[in-house]
Amino acid sequence: MVRITSVTRLARITGAHAVRDTARRFGVHATDLGIPWRSGDGGVLVAFGDTYGAGWGGHGPGPPEADWRFNVLAHGTDAGLDSGLVLDRFVARPDGTAAQVIPPWRPSEERTVIPTSGISVGGREYLHYMSVRRWGKPGRWRTWHAGLACSDDGGRTWSKPRDAVWPNRCGGPVSRPWRRHTHPFQLVAFAGVLDGWVYLLGTPNGRYGDGHLARAPVDALLEPRAYQYWNGRSFGTEVCAAAAVLGGPVGELSVRYNSFFGRWLATHLDERRAEIVLRTAPSLIGPWTDGQTLVSAEEYPALYGGFQHPHGCDRPRIHFTVSHWWSYNVDLFRAELA
Repeated sequence: MVRITSVTRLARITGAHAVRDTARRFGVHATDLGIPWRSGDGGVLVAFGDTYGAGWGGHGPGPPEADWRFNVLAHGTDAGLDSGLVLDRFVARPDGTAAQVIPPWRPSEERTVIPTSGISVGGREYLHYMSVRRWGKPGRWRTWHAGLACSDDGGRTWSKPRDAVWPNRCGGPVSRPWRRHTHPFQLVAFAGVLDGWVYLLGTPNGRYGDGHLARAPVDALLEPRAYQYWNGRSFGTEVCAAAAVLGGPVGELSVRYNSFFGRWLATHLDERRAEIVLRTAPSLIGPWTDGQTLVSAEEYPALYGGFQHPHGCDRPRIHFTVSHWWSYNVDLFRAELA
């Protein structure tokens, strides 16, 4: 069993008090998530959610008029992480401030468009997102759909193919009638590429669902019909028959393979425990361990996120980002494992 021996908060990585002031340099006064992945050029891309500029207000999400962008994308480092994750530059507007990279299709029907995971495959960058239609009680919301955006220039520009969309409903040959808000892959965590397949774990909208496993051919990530879903026995084509492999409540999931331990590591928010936890398994289908506490709301109130940095997956430690609702910015943590 992999166990946690220590956890250290290293530094704030966004906002005016970050290791590199993103408010002054990039107009990022407040933001959340911080989802890092290894880009095709060997660097690190980091996706953030709802982002605010001047006029943010100092705590919590800002007003729409405070230069609200649904999402932004930065280039980060994978060296010297113990001093904090340095964000070298953002995909920028002409004035040098961070640009929104994934726009909505129907602004009147989409509250926001939030990234959930990124991966580089065959020189192309892919960014999974959820289109939020309605916010509910804490930890609960309704998505309109999930989708994939892609970039062929290292993340500088992005396109949203209209066919690369998973509407938030379930039904079809196996499960009828259609059921709204039950699609099991509205939030996604890319796990990696194995034997010509891209593997990913997904959850329904919100933070209370189970984790489910899917895969797609490396050359067909943008084609929903090419995906296969683990049904408990084998991979099939019926998404609504996907079996739970990671018991909930699972929020903001991040999955990576650690070659030092020879195990898969999953980090996610457990909303009921108000903790970001670590779970491990010998295989993506499990069995997954129960969650060990990485960071608790008792010491870090109103926390969420928990996205693993790609650096150091061959070592007995992980670096991961944590968001804080009231400061509405992102910190970097390190966990030592044994």
